[in-house]
Amino acid sequence: MKRAPSATDASATLPHGCTNLRLRQLTRRVTQHYDAQMAAAGLKTTQYSLLTAVLGMGPARPADLAAALKMDPSTLTRNLKPLIAAGWVETSSGSDARSRAVSITDAGRAKRSEAQRHWKAAQQSLNQTLGVPRVLALHALIQDSLALLAPGEAAESDA
Repeated sequence: MKRAPSATDASATLPHGCTNLRLRQLTRRVTQHYDAQMAAAGLKTTQYSLLTAVLGMGPARPADLAAALKMDPSTLTRNLKPLIAAGWVETSSGSDARSRAVSITDAGRAKRSEAQRHWKAAQQSLNQTLGVPRVLALHALIQDSLALLAPGEAAESDA
């Protein structure tokens, strides 16, 4: 005969520690892994992701770019500055006098192409280290969590 779970049984199945801290630790470790590969292209992972988003969205309003990246507009502006200074991204007048558009330059396309090889190497290395089934499970858990934390918002896909 099976006994009913006690209060101590239930507490053994509850998460211990701070989920935010654990996620930040994982994010830092994964970022370090990618940044080590991306350094060979002279980029940080965040810069590669931003170049990829600008390339994919074409000329885009900064607000649309920030929304797509789930980023504050001020953070986007700060992250764009070194890409603009390097000549990889440019801003121009938008559809009206008050708006701006962000687009990738030819030099930015070349830099992104160079960096993509390093990003792929980082991804393959992570897949090997963690195992493809674990990476797939992690992706699914992230997508589900994003959907639950921001209902009505479509979760964005890969860089």
